[in-house]
Amino acid sequence: MSIQWRDAMSRALYGPDGFFVAGTGPADHFRTSVHASPSFASALLRLLTQVDAALGHPPRLDVVDVGAGRGELLRALVGLAVGVSGASARPLGDEPSSGTVRPSLAERVRFTAVEYAHRPENLPEEINWASEIPSEITGLLIATEWLDNVPLDAAVHTEDGWRYLLVDPDTGTETIGELVSPADLEWLTKWWPSPEASPTTNGAPSPEVTWADATSGSESGFGAARLAEGSSLTARSRPGCPETPHSNHTRAEIGRTRDEAWAHAVGKISRGLAVAVDYGHLRESRPVDGTLTGYRGGRQVPPVPDGSSDVTAHVAMDSVASAGAAVARCAYSLVSQREALRALGADGGRPPLSLAGTDPAGYVRALAAASAVAELTDPAGLGGHWWLRQPVGIPLGPAVAR
Repeated sequence: MSIQWRDAMSRALYGPDGFFVAGTGPADHFRTSVHASPSFASALLRLLTQVDAALGHPPRLDVVDVGAGRGELLRALVGLAVGVSGASARPLGDEPSSGTVRPSLAERVRFTAVEYAHRPENLPEEINWASEIPSEITGLLIATEWLDNVPLDAAVHTEDGWRYLLVDPDTGTETIGELVSPADLEWLTKWWPSPEASPTTNGAPSPEVTWADATSGSESGFGAARLAEGSSLTARSRPGCPETPHSNHTRAEIGRTRDEAWAHAVGKISRGLAVAVDYGHLRESRPVDGTLTGYRGGRQVPPVPDGSSDVTAHVAMDSVASAGAAVARCAYSLVSQREALRALGADGGRPPLSLAGTDPAGYVRALAAASAVAELTDPAGLGGHWWLRQPVGIPLGPAVAR
């Protein structure tokens, strides 16, 4: 029986036998920045130290990873935090001779992984495992490729307006359903222009952008889909893909559920910074045929929501950013991963050739590290991801390197 995409994704990804709950974990099926290079975790540690400073080095510093997979990112951060613990311990107060030593970063930080799957074996005891985002967070909330898996509905624009697309969970075959709800119509009108709208205004109010300090329509992140065989936005054009009934209609993915999920996450922060890293698009460059696709075993596959594969869609990043800012009431920053990582000291530059003559082994290590960072900052790949940085109760400047 055909059902709405939101319900199909919820069951396929997060049901008792869902892809993210019962499987071996995302790392076996697609490659993210977390899996690509330890430089990603190193950059986030630098960001964490900036957040710590902006918060005044609180006695408890939270790091919450939403959509944590099997805890890969937090495993890396635990090791890195221990490595900087000695450098973080210093006298309290303005005078070095105050005599009281501030506890190190490793002593103050509390790691929480948020995921529906069971706690993995051999996870470091320093990492708390939870199925829901904790409240009263003071520190850093990270969501790396989480929002693209928040279930959402799909719609097509017909002669009488936007209608839901229904999907058969077993085959992926779609049919056109009822007119969308008033709430979803409101979201579509504001954030996903209909075909009849003009190129300039698209017949809808302009999105709120006054709180964004850096957005760029030219860097939509379209090329930053999960690295697997194939690079198209959608797998629907691939051989063997289920037939769809909307070849003459404009397709849309209704991001209202992602807005609500991000606003909920931001609302859990008392003071600190929320960071969402994902591939997505902006209002002026929405894809005309949508982006729903699947991943299984390192390959891009048709989006069949039967629980056997990942089902994902690009994120309407400007809409999500606006929803988070309404909760935080603070300016946000929306930049590419390339820009964000370079600001945090990961530029991917090659080491000087002269180093090869004086320290051949060091040159090889530096070259390998530069290559790993280059993958993270490649604008045609992971570097095209968006970084949405939403501070809560702290200034943006001290929390984000420039």
